[in-house]
Amino acid sequence: MNTTITQELIDAQETLQQTQSHLAHQNIDAAIDQLTPLTPEIISRQATINIGTIGHVAHGKSTLVRAISGVNTVRHYKERFRNITIKLGYANAKLYKCPTCPPPECYKSFGSEKEDNPKCTTAGCDSNLLLIRHVSFVDCPGHDVLMATMLAGAAVMDSALLLIAGNQPCPQPQTSEHLAAVEIMKLQHIIIVQNKIDIIIKDPSAANKQFEDIKKFVQGSIAEGAPIIPISAQMKYNVDFVVDYICRIPVPLRDFTSAPQMIVIRSFDVNKPGEDAETLRGGVAGGTILKGVLKIGDEIEIRPGMIRKDSKSGQVTWKQIYSKITSLKADENHLMYAVPGGLIGVGLKVDPFITRSDRLVGQIIGHPDKMPDVVVEIEAQYYLLRRLLGVKNEGDKTKSKVQKLKVDETLMINIGSTSLGGKVISFNSDQVRIQFLNPVCANEGEKIAMSRRIDRNFRLIGWGQIKKGYTSKSKKAGTQ
Repeated sequence: MNTTITQELIDAQETLQQTQSHLAHQNIDAAIDQLTPLTPEIISRQATINIGTIGHVAHGKSTLVRAISGVNTVRHYKERFRNITIKLGYANAKLYKCPTCPPPECYKSFGSEKEDNPKCTTAGCDSNLLLIRHVSFVDCPGHDVLMATMLAGAAVMDSALLLIAGNQPCPQPQTSEHLAAVEIMKLQHIIIVQNKIDIIIKDPSAANKQFEDIKKFVQGSIAEGAPIIPISAQMKYNVDFVVDYICRIPVPLRDFTSAPQMIVIRSFDVNKPGEDAETLRGGVAGGTILKGVLKIGDEIEIRPGMIRKDSKSGQVTWKQIYSKITSLKADENHLMYAVPGGLIGVGLKVDPFITRSDRLVGQIIGHPDKMPDVVVEIEAQYYLLRRLLGVKNEGDKTKSKVQKLKVDETLMINIGSTSLGGKVISFNSDQVRIQFLNPVCANEGEKIAMSRRIDRNFRLIGWGQIKKGYTSKSKKAGTQ
């Protein structure tokens, strides 16, 4: 009798939890219909625009992010030891405006945990600040061998800060390469930051000369006409001007109603070594939602999922991962639902081994049966650069000229945040067929970046757009 009563109580509790969850989802769905990326309820808790920091190594990208957000994106031991960014860095910041202070002093920035209407920090001002933007920074590495990581970050950017050190000639190799990469992604809003101005402040003519060099460098590119802001990120000089211009960037139109699709740029095992089984937490995926809304309790699918290669036949197979969302976080802010734009962390009900050490990077998260196809081969319209960017022999026209594609050559292909090998099966003047070494989840119309191994490193040689995808490999190869 007691066993029967106990089971009835358990069943009743489960029914109550399911009912509460259903009612909560109904309330969230009703609220979502009224939301925009600048709704106070949204930007209070979550960033809604991604700002990339790009440029040559050691030009101050991470320092500027720290000056604005208060967050050090250099987190890993190897990064701190070498004082460079290796993996994609990330940080959120709230940007405010004082209604009484004159510009640019009226613009303030704080970390994501700051309240919505704090007091102005300017001496003698007693006004409350107004929350204007909540942004995520995607801090890209500037080293030439980490170009693939930079391209992964470019896939989720809505805008970019191009940093150029004032004490070095312009352009440096990766300044050119990074600008070409964001041009491929068709970013519309670039802000050029002339950093380390404090080093050359005693020689105004050098600063003015570099200012003219920068204007000449970006002429004819997507950054032509962009503002050029002289700053010292280390001393936080003129950083308020940068915040001013970031607040002027319009938030892109967001699709809240379609089936959700999230691109993964980092993944983690958040458990400490020796964690007890009772307190073990599932894996975490970090990235940005491209469209739709994810909610706690959603049943989700991860594609392509688990990828395996047969040691004898060499055949590659994959199997989607099905899971459930257990938590949503934007920095330390816990969310009931997450909307497009900004970087979020998604707690999943999966073995943390699956997400350890960025193993899910490049995967797509969404609702089951509402995801892009998994493809192993594509047809794409492509365009090659006229010359190589970011190489030492850039001035030698014969060596820096981009050579035509070759049948059976292996390129590095970037699709979204995925970097993978692809073999050229066939091509003509503007169409190429590429066979991937691993499966990838991709949409028709999606952009790709193509890199070729040159002097032991992969260099950007062109870009393209997927016209058709195939779920199985073709048997024929050859130039069309």
